[in-house]
Amino acid sequence: MHSSPPSSAAEASRALLGLRRELESSRLGLEIPEVESVRRGRQELIGQIDDYLLPRLGQIEAPLLAVVGGSTGAGKSTIVNSIAGRVVSPAGVLRPTTSAPVLTCNPADTAWFKSDRILPGLPRTTGELKPQNRGLHLVEDGDIPAGLALLDTPDIDSVVVANRELAGQLLAAADLWLFVTTAARYADAVPWDLLRTASDRSTAMAVVLNRVPPEALAEVGRHLQVMLKGEGLATAPVFTVPETVLDHGLIPVATLVPLRLWLDDLAADAGRRAEIIRGTLQGALDSLDGRIEDLATHVDRQRHGAEVLKSRIEAAYSGARSGIEAALSGGTLLRGEVLSRWQEVVGTGELMQTVQARMGVVRDRLRSALTGVPPVAEEVKAALENSVETVVMTSCDRAAEQVVEAWEATSGGGPLVMAGGRGLDRSSSSLRVGVAAEVRGWQRDVLALVAAEGASKRAVGRALSLGVNGLGVALMVTVFAHTGGLTGGEIAVAGGTATVGQKLLEALFGDQAVRTLTASARRNLMERVDRLLGAEAARFHSLVDAVAPSPSEAARLRDLRRAMRAVRP
Repeated sequence: MHSSPPSSAAEASRALLGLRRELESSRLGLEIPEVESVRRGRQELIGQIDDYLLPRLGQIEAPLLAVVGGSTGAGKSTIVNSIAGRVVSPAGVLRPTTSAPVLTCNPADTAWFKSDRILPGLPRTTGELKPQNRGLHLVEDGDIPAGLALLDTPDIDSVVVANRELAGQLLAAADLWLFVTTAARYADAVPWDLLRTASDRSTAMAVVLNRVPPEALAEVGRHLQVMLKGEGLATAPVFTVPETVLDHGLIPVATLVPLRLWLDDLAADAGRRAEIIRGTLQGALDSLDGRIEDLATHVDRQRHGAEVLKSRIEAAYSGARSGIEAALSGGTLLRGEVLSRWQEVVGTGELMQTVQARMGVVRDRLRSALTGVPPVAEEVKAALENSVETVVMTSCDRAAEQVVEAWEATSGGGPLVMAGGRGLDRSSSSLRVGVAAEVRGWQRDVLALVAAEGASKRAVGRALSLGVNGLGVALMVTVFAHTGGLTGGEIAVAGGTATVGQKLLEALFGDQAVRTLTASARRNLMERVDRLLGAEAARFHSLVDAVAPSPSEAARLRDLRRAMRAVRP
């Protein structure tokens, strides 16, 4: 009863376990078209691996499981009860009558189904079937031939979602579908969707056409055969059960003779049973190829969707960087408080007339600026910090708003905006502190640059006489000195006062050194801006990364598909 599988089956089982792990870990979190259908398909595939493929590969000799399925009111439970010769599965007019599946088998086969060998996720119950039971209820019955078990399922079109899902799970675990329908409902869409799935997966099938009025037996039977042929199920046997009066809830024995004989013959013929089992198993394994590829294709779509969403982030924050860089190098910072504080250090535009002649005055002003309470140079640094903070905060607010607007107009983006919560369309609460820290760090680096340059033999005396702090502030102002963002009098005043600082630096260090210092300081500042922007953009990237598949996921699925193809028994 518990023999080891042959090597080919063992290899297929190992490949299935690898596939199952990948399916379980795969992320299909982006809400793009068809994702719900793909998620259901993935869960159905995991369920079939657990409930049917692994158990059947492991024990090909286990009894054949015939799952009885059909629409609401088709009479599934009545058919099962009538085959057993007694009520083993409750039937009635109230719907749904079957919520807990009932498996009926010969006592000799009970051991096969008591364990979790098959349908491991359903706990087993025995004895009286209680309404609250939600597991797999086992009933022994000597009238059921050994080698075959009947499983009565909930309605495939039940109004209860859990019942519909359970019916699908049980049908996927079948060696044989015993499909029950009626003369009134045999052409309904829902059962035919499942019949097409059975045909696509080469699942063994038999159809019971129940409660057919005697005058319609021939016509309905012929039409059903035509429909089955159209779906590739022409070989499925059809058993017609005429409308009749039930005897204590059971169909008269004589009425079910053809179906009962067919089941008895099937149970008695081990070779035929094995042929059906292997055919359904092979069909299920063959179906994996297309099902895995469908999943991999959707994973590709998820990756594309993630890349589109990320491109919206990059566009917004790249634009923010360009705007910040333009503001920091276009002279727009040299206005207002910054301009006022710097003028206190170097004086007003009168110094432009004879910069070289008045250099001593500038040195005196710089020297005195370092000793004030508070030093004016420190006020310039504070004003620069506030101005940079304003530029970065404004740009980041705008970028966040642009990303949110773009996401709301992009497939899969809306739910991510909701997941991000309130405030996603503004810069983060930590940005202001981060900007202040980066600007102060930049100012320290600028002072270090000036100190290093001032340590040269040629410039040391003159530089130290003015002080690193004052020269550092002069370099900071020079970094922001281009006047593309100013107009009119602002250009005359800001440009002039900035030029004084630049000329002073050039007099001390030389033209080339000042150009190098300015470029280095500007590069350092933009690197810090990039860090701030990266942290802001990371809020959005993390939302995408949390739900999107990994870049290699589709490739791994296709590798597993090829592996399954190679080891199929």
